[in-house]
Amino acid sequence: MSDIRNEDFLSGLLNVLGETFDEVNGFYLDGGDSLFTTLATVSAAEASIPVGGKCATLAAQVKHTAFYLHVMNQSVRNPNFPRPDWGEIWRNVNVVTADEWQAIQAELRLRYDEIIQLAKDTPAWGEAEIGGAIGMVAHCAYHLGEIRQALCTLK
Repeated sequence: MSDIRNEDFLSGLLNVLGETFDEVNGFYLDGGDSLFTTLATVSAAEASIPVGGKCATLAAQVKHTAFYLHVMNQSVRNPNFPRPDWGEIWRNVNVVTADEWQAIQAELRLRYDEIIQLAKDTPAWGEAEIGGAIGMVAHCAYHLGEIRQALCTLK
């Protein structure tokens, strides 16, 4: 068995992150299914509807994903980063205006770009870094699936 070269892991990570957020590369999504492409089809009114009448809104899903990426970035860069309140967004993000919806999407883009930079800044990919990166992709892909499934109900 041979070790995975750092540059090969980074390339693979950037490919699946890119597919999840930006552009389908053929790893696991169909064309047009990436997160930013999906969100471009969602209005603020649609983003404000609780799915099933009692679940989180799409706005909360997107805000949570941005927050998750921010926490990942900050906790890697600062081991003393305070423990986040994971429930705050679920409790407080509901109905959004068009401007608020655009701001949430812009925040997601910013946090995604920061994670890409973090990945590029990582000098070595050990077990903890690889596990964190795989977990991050899985978490973000889960929320992409939640959003796409919710759109089947909302549209």
